Amino acid sequence: MTGTYFDTVIQVEAWGAQRDVLDRCEEICAYYENLLSPSIETSEISEINRAQGSPVTVSDETAELLRLGIRYGELSGGRFDITIASASDLWDFKDNESGTLPDAQTLEEAVSHIDYRCIQIDGNTVTLTDPQAKIDLGGIAKGYIADQLKDYLKSAGIKHAMINLGGNVHTLGGRYDGTDFRIGIQKPFADGGTVLGTVSISDCSVVSSGDYERYFEKDGVIYHHILDPDTGYPVQNDLDQVTVISDRSVDGDALSTTCYVLGLEDGMKLLQGMEGIEAVFVTKDGAVHLSSEQVPFSGQP
Repeated sequence: MTGTYFDTVIQVEAWGAQRDVLDRCEEICAYYENLLSPSIETSEISEINRAQGSPVTVSDETAELLRLGIRYGELSGGRFDITIASASDLWDFKDNESGTLPDAQTLEEAVSHIDYRCIQIDGNTVTLTDPQAKIDLGGIAKGYIADQLKDYLKSAGIKHAMINLGGNVHTLGGRYDGTDFRIGIQKPFADGGTVLGTVSISDCSVVSSGDYERYFEKDGVIYHHILDPDTGYPVQNDLDQVTVISDRSVDGDALSTTCYVLGLEDGMKLLQGMEGIEAVFVTKDGAVHLSSEQVPFSGQP
């Protein structure tokens, strides 16, 4: 199955799956896009963003994902913030040639409305205590959807599958021949397909975040899509990329962004307290740093 959702090409390979199983995977992707995408006017996230502080009743799935987003806001000390939308809406990283910066004053005003703590959830009712706050789940939604796809495939009796949501890779079991999947980690800013190294995995997720994915260059400065919640400008630190290996893809999605924003030292510290989470950090000098000796990485650390 191949389709485009969340502005991302999504591929599902499931060994032994009938056509109806793959069709159901596509339906699942469409369902979550229509639920969670802030660019679809009828989505629940758009409804919350338009409500200007009025309560909005949402599905169990949206409430669950918002709670996860808040949890990662707390875990990161606000460095991961799903109310980043007021700032991210002012940037355009789709057109690498435009190189247009937001108005500084407008961006400063937008940043004053970034605070995940303004999201109040009571059962399935969501209220933004700041009427001008806006939610964007782009840093966590793809991982969540990958988990839902994996759960569905498992329930359908599939034993071997690979789910690829535009670089968010989730696997069900190993390869059909009994070997591990080998997932390539892209070399930052290199030509497409250039691999820095590979990780060998079975029945888990690999998610990468970095400054080379969506960006433009202006006056010798690279402006990328991972924004600092404190400034509204792209994060500036020692990293080009973070790849997280985890059981749940939603955790890998949120943590790859969180660790990127935190930088090498603080990102490493955060992961040390987490069981079953490993990571590959790539610094701007091209060096590879592994979170532990258990990382199944082949390359040049």
